[in-house]
Amino acid sequence: MTTLSAVSETLITAKDRVIIALDVSTAAEAREVVGELKGEVGAFKIGLQLFTAAGPDVVREITSAGVRVFLDLKFHDIPNTVAHAAVEAARLGVWMLNVHALGGGEMLRTTAVAVEKECREQGIVPPKLIAVTILTSSSDDTLRGVGIEANTAAEVLKLARLTAECGFDGVVASAREAEKIKGTRGLGNMLVVTPGIRPVSATNDDQYRVMTPGAAVAAGSDYLVIGRPIVKAPDRISAVRTMIDEITTFTE
Repeated sequence: MTTLSAVSETLITAKDRVIIALDVSTAAEAREVVGELKGEVGAFKIGLQLFTAAGPDVVREITSAGVRVFLDLKFHDIPNTVAHAAVEAARLGVWMLNVHALGGGEMLRTTAVAVEKECREQGIVPPKLIAVTILTSSSDDTLRGVGIEANTAAEVLKLARLTAECGFDGVVASAREAEKIKGTRGLGNMLVVTPGIRPVSATNDDQYRVMTPGAAVAAGSDYLVIGRPIVKAPDRISAVRTMIDEITTFTE
């Protein structure tokens, strides 16, 4: 099975690599951030906080305005349930969505097939299907606490291989693992979406495996999810442009 998205990521601009995390509590706050930054970045992430507060309507509102949305709900359930949820996300018009790779091969394959079928039958542009490997808030101790003896890097690579075999477009992984993923046979074309991006001056907050924007791109990350360092900045546009300038130095 091949990945659903055949568009090369080598042509994306530094601006398009930036995904702003709309980790806010209301649709009004999301509108404010999108309205200010939609011309400055490539996409916006809607995660559990905003989706729980505002529901699918906020997704429809943003996608209908022609803005790309990464729906970050990390589906993880029985294969049929996840497949149906992913189909509904595709119907919302999202550009990218994710599931947990730890849900296993059957869940991943069932989801990829269901989304491809629905999009083909409905004439919908298929979203990029991304699987979360190991959360960037996790450490080796975290994995041992849930019975996974492999270290973080090894587990991420194993899950990336599984994701590729099941027809997904890419993975969510730390920039610390991006270079290894890109350098592994059969995984070079997989997208790597990286959260936990922080400028040098910022704190790590609740993230452990973090990296600066330029270093992440240099390591192989294709898309960077950035939240608090931009959304909470006194001057959001200036904060975004500073990060894009840094990315540009590593991509041109």
